[in-house]
Amino acid sequence: MSRRARLTPAEAGLPAGPNRRVAGLRRSEVASIAGVSVEYYAKLERGAIAGASSSVLDAVSRALQLDDTERTHLFDLARAADGIPLSGRPRRRASKTVANRPSLHWVLSTITGGIAVVCNQHQDVVATNDLGRAFYSPILGSGGRTPNLARFQFLDPASHDFYPDWDLFAEMCVAIMRTRAGRDPGNKDMQDLVGELSTRSDTFRTLWGAHNVRTHGAGTKRFNHPVVGELILAFEELVITADPGLVLMVYTAEPGSASAERLQLLANWAATTEAATQLERTTEP
Repeated sequence: MSRRARLTPAEAGLPAGPNRRVAGLRRSEVASIAGVSVEYYAKLERGAIAGASSSVLDAVSRALQLDDTERTHLFDLARAADGIPLSGRPRRRASKTVANRPSLHWVLSTITGGIAVVCNQHQDVVATNDLGRAFYSPILGSGGRTPNLARFQFLDPASHDFYPDWDLFAEMCVAIMRTRAGRDPGNKDMQDLVGELSTRSDTFRTLWGAHNVRTHGAGTKRFNHPVVGELILAFEELVITADPGLVLMVYTAEPGSASAERLQLLANWAATTEAATQLERTTEP
């Protein structure tokens, strides 16, 4: 419904006509473009998507001019309604707390020039390298509850300082969450997180209701770290195939840039802080 509302008749190659009550397309217009009955299309909009064929979903995707991420999301929802995992095998839930495989931590420790962080589908931070711990110190805190990027974004006032482009980050965060939720709509942990954030954040509730989806992939982000100041970092998202639901995010700075110098400064600060902590532990009575 949200995609139909945003598509104008002109974009769909249709005349607007007089006495139009909706800004977007009518159900009958989408149904006509997709080559299905109005009744069947209305049923799809009501959520009765189980049993929809790939050809019908393709036709609806083209009619609504969905991008690749939106089309994949639609197919994910249809497969979930049919009880078919996207991979063709039963889904395994990623750990909510710690990624326990030693080899994964060994890999993280080899990444020394960039920030490396492992997150699960609920945006929990489950593992980092040394530089990642220093970078995400405003989120990780001093321990306790598993740090969660979405909770930090919407429930911690410090996020407005850490993310100078807060509105953009908020939209990205929710769109990524909705994409992941579409892969496993019955996941109770995700449902609980969405319920919590919807109750406690008006902004989250509004963004969730927009039904926008996106993947992380690659790009550039701007941060304001409390120790070193502004950092402009490129990021790459890598899927950890051994643990379905876990992804590895790596942030790096352009060589020779001011951000690269500040990232090195942060690494030095992290090493000094860790050395001081170790010294304090060894001298405790």
